[in-house]
Amino acid sequence: MDSVQCRALCDRWSECSDVCDYDSEEMKYMQNKLDSPMPWIGMCITAASVVCSLAIAADTFHGFRSKRLWFPCKYFSFNAMSLTILAVTLKLPVDFTANMLGINESIARVSSLVFMSIVMANFMTSLGSMDANEMLLNLAALGILIITVIGNVYLHLVTMRIYTDFLEIFSEEIVVTSFIFISLVMFCSSALTVITTRSYIQCKYQEMHKIALDEEKVDGPKFPVDKLRLVVKKYWVMAVTGCPQFVMARSVICTASGLMCVLAALTLIEAYIRTPIQYDGYQENFSSYKWSIKWILYVQSIGVALGIIAPAFRWFTAARFKCSDIGRKSFKTDLKIETYWIQRLVDLRESPLPLQVRHRKWKKFLHDVKRLLLNCCLGLQYLLVWASKLVLLISASFFHGIKKLKIFVIGASDDTGGSESGGDAQLDLTRYVLLLQGEPGIPKKTLKNIGDEVDKVMEKGKKQKPINLIELLHKSNNFNGVREFDNNQVPSLHSQEPPNIWSLPLVTLTCIAIALPNVSDDNANQLVRCVGEGLTLLKHIDKSLDKNGDLAIIKNAADVEWVGVDFNCKWQNKDLRKISRQSKTSKEPLEELSNDAERTVKKFLSEVNDFLMVKPLNWPARIIAANSMYRISRTILLAIGNNETDDGLFDHLSLMIADILAASLTNLPHVIITKCHHHSLKERQKSVRQAALLLGETEEILQILQQREIPSFDPDRAAYIDEWHTFIKEDNGNSLASISSIGSETKQSNEEHVAIELHDGVKNRS
Repeated sequence: MDSVQCRALCDRWSECSDVCDYDSEEMKYMQNKLDSPMPWIGMCITAASVVCSLAIAADTFHGFRSKRLWFPCKYFSFNAMSLTILAVTLKLPVDFTANMLGINESIARVSSLVFMSIVMANFMTSLGSMDANEMLLNLAALGILIITVIGNVYLHLVTMRIYTDFLEIFSEEIVVTSFIFISLVMFCSSALTVITTRSYIQCKYQEMHKIALDEEKVDGPKFPVDKLRLVVKKYWVMAVTGCPQFVMARSVICTASGLMCVLAALTLIEAYIRTPIQYDGYQENFSSYKWSIKWILYVQSIGVALGIIAPAFRWFTAARFKCSDIGRKSFKTDLKIETYWIQRLVDLRESPLPLQVRHRKWKKFLHDVKRLLLNCCLGLQYLLVWASKLVLLISASFFHGIKKLKIFVIGASDDTGGSESGGDAQLDLTRYVLLLQGEPGIPKKTLKNIGDEVDKVMEKGKKQKPINLIELLHKSNNFNGVREFDNNQVPSLHSQEPPNIWSLPLVTLTCIAIALPNVSDDNANQLVRCVGEGLTLLKHIDKSLDKNGDLAIIKNAADVEWVGVDFNCKWQNKDLRKISRQSKTSKEPLEELSNDAERTVKKFLSEVNDFLMVKPLNWPARIIAANSMYRISRTILLAIGNNETDDGLFDHLSLMIADILAASLTNLPHVIITKCHHHSLKERQKSVRQAALLLGETEEILQILQQREIPSFDPDRAAYIDEWHTFIKEDNGNSLASISSIGSETKQSNEEHVAIELHDGVKNRS
């Protein structure tokens, strides 16, 4: 090669080298640009981890605060939203594009997997409160997520084997992914039992409900407050011990998952210790996520520390309670598999194919394949339940041995099933504990916490008692106001009268009382407060007793009119206080309200052509309210007659309101018991809590009413004011009310009122 060719070759090499250097710099620049948003993606992972950790912490705090150490899922449940957030927190283990060769990066991958394992154990109990379709969809989504994560983890391990000994470097990831896969199998296993256990608990609840119902009938329609408290406690114990989440938390699979979470957390601790030693010489941070990797690691580690509390407590409580049972049963009995664990799979195995296959040979083949697959699932279910029972038995034996060695003091006497020795009520409550087949019982301390919780709810209700309403009820001695508010001699505006409910006459009478002349603002406001507290309680009565919603339009009419009275002191845009100031006698506001109401109803009836509006229950709310105003104001005008005196009418109307409220509130015991017995398993606990709160609020009211002679109504009849009106009217005669006396009374505000009484009212009140 001559010098000219050599020089040309060198020039060519130099040009290629320059091009390669340029390409290398360009590629490096592009890579840096692509990696620049990675820290912010890391912060998104951190934010998702924070949300999960806070939700878990809230559930844990709620469990400790309510002394429910099975930690029900209230804020963090197994649903689409939680799975979406979890998918974000698991980006590190599935990320192949980022450089992750540092110490923190390796530990962060393990912490993400451990965090997933801990989260699954935390919301396992929420399976109990899900229906079949929701559970199936969420399990499918969880399965896809977990299989994707495990697949990506193992692909990453296989890829990294050419650089290092992956069995040594990534051993924690292998262990934790095994825990996650077992957790998925546990999820599926627990899901198979939900429908069976729910049906079993529901049947036991119906049996206990019949027993409680028979005991209630002995006491008759008039329930003492102490009896009501015991009834609420009975149903509370049934509701809590039969709660689907509590049933799931007591299962051996759920308690075994708690031990697995402890082992997963220990694996993360081991990774914190071993990885810096194994990665000696590597950089601490060498990742595309840069500074955000520390945030991910720290937040998820805190999440693991918070999340381990609930599963560990479930395992520890079950093992500690089981250790008191050591030696009482044989090993074979302890490991016996109950029917409800496999019943669902057996039913599926024996059921026909859901597919329509015409060819008999293929149909038989598919049926055999289905049986083979379900037999495999049955074997796996047997193995999993047996292993979980064995884990619990070994754990209990371990704690039993520690107790015998007196290393730790674990008082078995505090956890034996049974009841408080100091009270008969607690002894009775043990009969109402709902247990699955083979369950040993509820620890005495747990049962005491359940009883204490409902006591606290009732005490909370006492602090919210309606003071103004109680003061008004003390003025009432009988139920004559129920008879006096309406009179059959008032001509009807329509061939059919709308039915009455308790709240509509109360609202109407309050409007009339406020519109009377010479009524001070203080007295009017006090009456509004009293009636407002009464209407709040009447909503419970109307909701519980009008189950079909037949009188919904009447309740709506009362609610609409009360909003105007309560906030603006108006009835259908008429200022009641203005009417009061402009009136000279009590007849004037009564006639004005009566005439306006009559015009409103007649105008509506004259303009209506729709045959549906012939029925009063199809009328608009304002027309129903106007009809009530017409009848009640006309009834009062008939009672007044030609007497122009208005003094004392406000007091009499207040007394009528008190009588109607007292009559309506006699339904409270029936309402409380009705709330206790709720057919829906999901809503039962909430309904009994409302009953306990209502009992606490109305305890003093019930004591006032128990001192009176209450008509012996059937509960279905006693729920309606029209039935009371008819009964009291027949009992006291049908004579037209008239004024019996007019007198003056001196009030603290120096306002004089002349007390008027209807003729029959005076006779009965005396």
